[in-house]
Amino acid sequence: MTFEQEWAQLRAEAVARTGMRINSIPAEGGGGGGGDLVVDRDDLGAIGHDAYGLLGRLGKDGDIARTSTFDAATALTSGNFASGSAVMKVHDFWQTHLKTLLDACAQISNHLDYSKAQHAKDDVKIEGDLTRISVLSEYLK
Repeated sequence: MTFEQEWAQLRAEAVARTGMRINSIPAEGGGGGGGDLVVDRDDLGAIGHDAYGLLGRLGKDGDIARTSTFDAATALTSGNFASGSAVMKVHDFWQTHLKTLLDACAQISNHLDYSKAQHAKDDVKIEGDLTRISVLSEYLK
């Protein structure tokens, strides 16, 4: 399955599940009124949990591939095979990209945890502001 096919499938599933369209505005025109993106703290938590799970699995499974590639490169080099240096380059390439992917997963997980906490703080602040406005308007009547 290509990326475009997978993306189209995920978008269709999101529409079916939530009625929300991704990367589009409501067909009836305009930007507001029912078509706004709504993020639930539960949604953020679930995505953050998935990213954290992926981070753990990728770290464990990716390390298996890295060590076996390193062992193969070392054995080939010790046996005076010219391909040993090429396999070591594959190892180094894998190590670099695995680290990049692990960092990205960690950033996603951490950012969603931060966003979830920040949304909760924002909700408390907005509720407090609205309460003060309500009390003030009652006082001014």
